[in-house]
Amino acid sequence: MTNTDSKKTRRVPMSSLRKRSLLAGLIYLLTFVSIPTLSIYSQVKGANYIIGSGPDTSAIIGGILEIIVALAGIGTAVVLFQILKKQNEGLAIGLIASRVLEASCIFVGVAFILTIVTLKQSGAGEDALVISHTLAILYDRIFLISQSFLPAVNDLLLGFLLYQSRLVPRALSMIGLVGGPILIIGFIAVMFGVVGQDDPLKGLFAVGVALFEFSLGIYLVVKGFKPATITAGM
Repeated sequence: MTNTDSKKTRRVPMSSLRKRSLLAGLIYLLTFVSIPTLSIYSQVKGANYIIGSGPDTSAIIGGILEIIVALAGIGTAVVLFQILKKQNEGLAIGLIASRVLEASCIFVGVAFILTIVTLKQSGAGEDALVISHTLAILYDRIFLISQSFLPAVNDLLLGFLLYQSRLVPRALSMIGLVGGPILIIGFIAVMFGVVGQDDPLKGLFAVGVALFEFSLGIYLVVKGFKPATITAGM
């Protein structure tokens, strides 16, 4: 092989910016692994779960998946911070803070679910039914905050930063800017009892946010950041 041929076949090293966008995209896609918990936890939150005899494996797996999502959420903000701070450091720090708060609420929710599992495994019996029902209600309340309110805050901050910096197509950023307020409307509707927390209509309020985060993950993995002023020196 000639020297010219070797130059043609030599791989072009991936830039640090491309590596960062790829990592951010992969982590964003990882945040969707907890979707099965919506059905997994229906059994755990059942009226007579702790006096039943079925296995607890699915509930524990659901808890693990939620923990992964919580850590991945923090990871997305941390990975993007080095770039987003060049646009607006205050909002970039706010995104990290919001993600950490979201993760904290998720951890609390997982603790509620695993406590119900522990009550069952310890043979607490009918005397602990009220406690398990209370823990299930607490999980629903904390889930409402961690999965309906804080994600909207996250996407409003991120959508605005991406829209201003033009790191991704502005149409993609707009999905987050529009989806965030819609999710907040859904959160308020549930809080005031207009829509039930398990009502299928509630899921429609989350479509915009889910579409934004999934599309952003795909875009960052496939294409990476667009050339922008704030990344000129990176």
